Amino acid sequence: MTTEIPRIDLEDLPEKGVPLLESAGCLVVTGVTSAAQRKALRAEMTDRMDDATIDTEDDPNAFFPGHTKRATSLVARSPTARDFILHPMVKTVCDHFLLPNCAGMRYQLHVTAAVEIGPGAREQVLHREEDTFPYFPLPRPNLVVATMWAISDFTADNGGTLLVPGSHKWDADRRPKPDEVRSAEMPAGSVLFWLGGTLHGGGSNISDNWRYGAILTYSLGWLRQEENQSLATPHEIAEEFSPELKDMIGNTVNGGLGFHAFEALEDAMAD
Repeated sequence: MTTEIPRIDLEDLPEKGVPLLESAGCLVVTGVTSAAQRKALRAEMTDRMDDATIDTEDDPNAFFPGHTKRATSLVARSPTARDFILHPMVKTVCDHFLLPNCAGMRYQLHVTAAVEIGPGAREQVLHREEDTFPYFPLPRPNLVVATMWAISDFTADNGGTLLVPGSHKWDADRRPKPDEVRSAEMPAGSVLFWLGGTLHGGGSNISDNWRYGAILTYSLGWLRQEENQSLATPHEIAEEFSPELKDMIGNTVNGGLGFHAFEALEDAMAD
């Protein structure tokens, strides 16, 4: 029998969320963000999303399907996304799944993106967030935790994220059967969690509506970030961040990693 994507309310996360995510490799948490927060993120990203290139001629071999819009660097562009990044719910999950493998360091922000899947978009190829680190045999230790924040409703028809529950425990030669793939249907305001070893991909959009989500992922602090958060966030913006957010994007030393000479350089220039 195929495992379904578990679903809980935010208030139940501390007690029920971790074991459900551990078992299925994915989890929907409802009632996380308000309509005002979602409206704010849309407004903060409007200019960048309006400028995003949309490929109307889809290349079936491309990793990113056509008829979609993507914009990265949410830390620099969206104050609302910064609040999402540090949400206590995220800390609960990442502390459990990532911290034991951090070797005395912290985990860090890995990838940020606003994604709109438009009518006519095909299914994305199923993949794992940890595929950029192929040095560990499958199933890998927990290296990445991913979240998708539903800014609009997610349905099976409008491109709701596809996942294969349980696939985070599979060996490399195990392939999903069609009836093992599930669509993460969730109302706006929900957050989808999945572990880095879970097979997933954007769904096809056979509706007339655009599906809007914000991806925020986290990785072990001794790994190379897929999106270089320090370079993606201008120094004049990052210097106003809280210490916790500076830690998260990599602007402070993590164990023995990430030291820099910015302050020394500024002092030399001042002299």
